[in-house]
Amino acid sequence: MAIEVDARAAGFEAKKLARIGEHLSERYVAPGKIAGCQVLVSRHGIPAYFESYGLMDRERNKPMQDDTLFRIYSMSKPITSVALMMLWEEGRFQLSDPVHRYIPSWRNQSVWQEGEGSSMVTRRPKTSPTMQHILSHTAGLTYGGLLPGLESPVDAVYQQMGVARGDGETLLDFADKLGRVPLLYEPGSKWCYSLATDVCGALVEIISGQPFEQFLQERLFAPLGMRDTGFRVSDEQLDRFAACYVRGPDKQLLLEDDPETSHYRHKRNFFSGGGGLVGTTADYMAFCEMLRQGGCYQGTQILGRRTLELMTGNHLLQGQSLAQMALGAFSETTNAGVGFGLGFASTLDEVASCTVGAGDFYWGGRASTLFWVDPEEDLQVIFMTQLIPSSTFNFRGQLKNIVYGALK
Repeated sequence: MAIEVDARAAGFEAKKLARIGEHLSERYVAPGKIAGCQVLVSRHGIPAYFESYGLMDRERNKPMQDDTLFRIYSMSKPITSVALMMLWEEGRFQLSDPVHRYIPSWRNQSVWQEGEGSSMVTRRPKTSPTMQHILSHTAGLTYGGLLPGLESPVDAVYQQMGVARGDGETLLDFADKLGRVPLLYEPGSKWCYSLATDVCGALVEIISGQPFEQFLQERLFAPLGMRDTGFRVSDEQLDRFAACYVRGPDKQLLLEDDPETSHYRHKRNFFSGGGGLVGTTADYMAFCEMLRQGGCYQGTQILGRRTLELMTGNHLLQGQSLAQMALGAFSETTNAGVGFGLGFASTLDEVASCTVGAGDFYWGGRASTLFWVDPEEDLQVIFMTQLIPSSTFNFRGQLKNIVYGALK
């Protein structure tokens, strides 16, 4: 898909917007901090900037292509959240419904109080985790010890119960096991980045009666024309699949996932709504265009306008920010001046967050991919690269400075 750009028609100063390429090329690609990247900026539905830099596969010396396939990891979460809320629009559940209405093992959950192992003390929760909690990462779940910055006593129970997102698991078994693990905190009282969105994928499957992968394909990807987005890279797509890198202790890039041998190349039976998708910038642009237009895409209403407004509002207790609510040091956002809704973070306070874009909504992925949609400026921005961990560089902050500085 060719993306034609017109910065002036989109309301940007073209020379200022060109600083994106200068900045990324000089500071990141040339010194080898990343192998390559891709950036899209669009406003009023008009692409203003779309460029590819560096290599998509350093080992094979393959340049970044406009249709390169990227692991979007946690940028799968907004897609999964939208899918679940499409069922909400059909009256299939209420946000106040307890999750155990759909996953019976969640009926007898406990909350950690103190201790660990055989001396762990738990109690019954005052409030059962609800659908709102599971969509907003406030249900009491964790990532089971998989993330740095949050080591909790319940992590060992995740491992004992075999809570994993591997190919030997199914979404329904995974969600069932999670119902037998102690919650880290009282539902609704804290925010903790967690496996919750994978539970959302299981809920889509349970409530719709369709396999989660099929639901996404029929209800989202096909209507949005997201032809390259999915959980597996086919033989035909392989030549466009980027390599993924990790920053080593010496600050050099190390190959983390080779396209040729990647697990994305194999058939799978666990479809992770929290982090399992691969796709192109053009595909994600279509998803963001739907969001920018209040749930509508090319004349088709994918999601209701008021539903999207509900999703992108702040659902944290008493309107607090992540700085007040978050447990653990890891997230795909900074915490100060930032709220969280049903699958999206949002900027609540520009001064507190030290950035512009109040009212925007966004998220990012493990390999340093990111996006945001700004309804005030009628704007969307997508950045794709393949560098783990996503906390290595503040690409979001730097791109915001340049993009908003180029607005007329």
